[in-house]
Amino acid sequence: EVQLVESGGVLVQPGGSLRLSCAASGFKFNSEWMYWVRQGPGQEFEWVSSISGDGGTTAYADSVKGRFTISRDNAKNTLYLQMNSLKTEDTAMYYCQKNGARGQGTQVTVSS
Repeated sequence: EVQLVESGGVLVQPGGSLRLSCAASGFKFNSEWMYWVRQGPGQEFEWVSSISGDGGTTAYADSVKGRFTISRDNAKNTLYLQMNSLKTEDTAMYYCQKNGARGQGTQVTVSS
């Protein structure tokens, strides 16, 4: 059974930093592209970032480019999202995703 479990979401002040984690199990993690997506209050899902199975290729939405960094540890079957210079508009539920599966999400709130 595929499982994706996100953690690390908290309340943080604007300009702050946060690292999200996603523990993956039930599939061959190092063979899969992985994604972070988010859904803000009353908004549609928004793609945030992608990373290839070997971690060598990454991509970012323009809204987070230069502030967020996606990475993975294939030995630990874990995906990460380092979030710096957070803005209030980054407030959202953040989800870890692979083709065909999405985790339950972790809430990030950016507020003073």
